[in-house]
Amino acid sequence: MAKMYPVAGCKFFIGNAAIADQDDAFDAADFTSVTWTEVKGWVQMGAVGDAAALVTSDQIGSARTKKAKGTRNAGSMENVFDVVADDTGQLAMIAAEQTDDNYPFRITYNDAPLTGSAPTPSESLFIGIVMSQARQGGGANDPRRRNFNIEINSNIVPVAAATGA
Repeated sequence: MAKMYPVAGCKFFIGNAAIADQDDAFDAADFTSVTWTEVKGWVQMGAVGDAAALVTSDQIGSARTKKAKGTRNAGSMENVFDVVADDTGQLAMIAAEQTDDNYPFRITYNDAPLTGSAPTPSESLFIGIVMSQARQGGGANDPRRRNFNIEINSNIVPVAAATGA
């Protein structure tokens, strides 16, 4: 049985500056010059990953709806964070929401190999627009929270975990 990895231990980062969209798919090399800032207080990880739009044609002659895949959409990543007022990552997210620009994002997972000289976990890299920075209420014993919704504007670039050997 394969090892199961919980979400606990994953980390979320925003890049230091806006990044331009491009016609081609992104790859890991497109993110090598990015300086990353961790966004602290992450309590709920949103979904990332492509889904195809459904294209349909109701064809009279065959009395059948024909279906095909259309454009790809990497989705809306809805994240929840405990408010950490002086966190540079949360401040960067707030600043990014106030622009129309795409920013680079990075998720590091908690699956670094147990062996090797410099093990590193797997990652997901992408660009997106920070659409919201809504504050979330709750009950008397709930921490204050902030919801950051990111509309993903690129493919999700997977980076495999490595032993560093």
